[in-house]
Amino acid sequence: MFNKEGYWDVEPRIKSVSFPRRGKFQVELQDGRVIIMPISAFPSIKKVPSKERANWYLMGGGVSWDSCPEVIHVEQILGDYQKYGHEPSA
Repeated sequence: MFNKEGYWDVEPRIKSVSFPRRGKFQVELQDGRVIIMPISAFPSIKKVPSKERANWYLMGGGVSWDSCPEVIHVEQILGDYQKYGHEPSA
């Protein structure tokens, strides 16, 4: 019998957010994956004061902060809107 490898049937969900070093944004998914990206890819996060960055919260399929006007969704992190979109396809 064939066993699937990888994350084919896993819906990605954010578990935690951190800023491990200057200029980097790290997201841990509930399935154990960890994605590290440059903050420069997310201008709205760059505007969040460093002291507030630890005070993130989940909102729908994404993450935000009190001083952030946007929600950063998991498809923005993974980069495939068709596969990971937070809104149903038409």
